[in-house]
Amino acid sequence: MTAPRIGIIVGSLRAGSFNRQLGHAVRTLAGERFAFEDIDIGDLPLYDQDDDADFPAAGLRFKQQVEICDALLFITPEYNRSIPGVLKNAIDIGSRPGGSNSFAGKRAAVIGTSPGAHGTVSAQQHLRNVLAAVDVAVLPQPEIAIQYREGQIDADGAITDERLRKRLQLFLDRFGGWLAA
Repeated sequence: MTAPRIGIIVGSLRAGSFNRQLGHAVRTLAGERFAFEDIDIGDLPLYDQDDDADFPAAGLRFKQQVEICDALLFITPEYNRSIPGVLKNAIDIGSRPGGSNSFAGKRAAVIGTSPGAHGTVSAQQHLRNVLAAVDVAVLPQPEIAIQYREGQIDADGAITDERLRKRLQLFLDRFGGWLAA
């Protein structure tokens, strides 16, 4: 049986992003269970409906990457109690032009980390609402909103915090089971 192809979309452009680190850790923890594909959003232009007739090449690339995946993993920081604008822009591009929603019917999971006391709870709720509007079914539980702490994840992607490792393992187990059902 082939491993499901999971597209990872990180909602941060920062090279040292905590959420990029989290994505690396999840990939490491999962091992061969999933075939992960990074889907970059850093080169996407701002969505402009005037471009629908001649869709930008970066937008077409993004849409194709989403379409070939069996499911998606959104890893988002929280900016001002919501999702980063670059992530919302990527979702807008992937769902346009009308009648060519690359997200339609996909399954996804949402996780994230932030230094704030509540992690990414508000951002994840907003992201779930946006994903529902573009016909993406999101794994309902467990919710993984992590308060980032230095040293939880080492440079190789190993999770050094045992409690966090157990939470992420439960998440991966549930996500895998949900995709297989």
